[in-house]
Amino acid sequence: MDQVQGNLLDSVDARTKLAGSNRMEILLFSLGTTETFGINVFKVREVSKTPFITKAPNMPSGVEGLISLRGNVIPVLSLGRILGLNGPEAGLGGSMMVTEYSKRTLGFLVSDVDRIIRVEWDKVRQPENVSSSAVSFITAITELPDGRLVSILDVETILAQTFGEAPIGQIAPLGKDVESNIFFVDDSSVARKKIVEVLDKLGVRHKHAMNGFEAWTRLEGMASHAQLQKRRLADELSLILVDAEMPEMDGYVLTRNIKSDVRFEGIPVVMHSSLSSEANRAMGKSVGVDAYVAKFDAEVLAETLRPYLMKSHRE
Repeated sequence: MDQVQGNLLDSVDARTKLAGSNRMEILLFSLGTTETFGINVFKVREVSKTPFITKAPNMPSGVEGLISLRGNVIPVLSLGRILGLNGPEAGLGGSMMVTEYSKRTLGFLVSDVDRIIRVEWDKVRQPENVSSSAVSFITAITELPDGRLVSILDVETILAQTFGEAPIGQIAPLGKDVESNIFFVDDSSVARKKIVEVLDKLGVRHKHAMNGFEAWTRLEGMASHAQLQKRRLADELSLILVDAEMPEMDGYVLTRNIKSDVRFEGIPVVMHSSLSSEANRAMGKSVGVDAYVAKFDAEVLAETLRPYLMKSHRE
């Protein structure tokens, strides 16, 4: 545990060098079964032994109670129960990961924390034919050198299914005379659904992909087609919205590819990520994103996109 905690507190500068390298660091843990799970280290603030948890009334299913952490009261979730792996008689587990993403701080109870590994995103795949009862909460699968599979959690789905999805508020449309097209990519089904709601309210046409490699393949196809037609892709595509963490190719590499290809000149790239720290914003800036938006605030996303889309229309 001390070794894991020490690794988590390593200099952020070392991790920012991962931007554009198509690699990420995963914290491995178990939930009392034979399966191995993982979470992006950037989402984990600290790891500790399971603390005393104060029970509270009317908590959502899977929320064990509350703790006070350096003056802040945060909810503590039993990952095993939320994923349907633990019965009501199971213990809480020996470790707690304090996570920070989508502007929320949560405690995740797990059986054991293993170690941190570095993986290549192109070795990470979307889950297919996975028999685990937790499959709806898994965003990707990767394989360890010893052959073990690691299920990487879709924390956006866990957050949405435990606490509910915040309703999309009033978002003014761009206007009837504004024609805009957005291409977006996100591997989380919950995130894609919310993005579509925002874009529909703005009155923007959109296409999407479910991982970075698929997005790049489709974008390259669009760019080649425009080139054959002797047209600027920027006249047809107003903006590209990218997630940061994605199987096969992450958002940093995807952005770098776009920004280094003259065919995409004039098309802004906005990064939309649950990784909301300043370090991640710096990583996005280092590969050339035009704006960085933390998930998920519908109004902030809409107002970040609006000026780019209006400018595209005027041009």
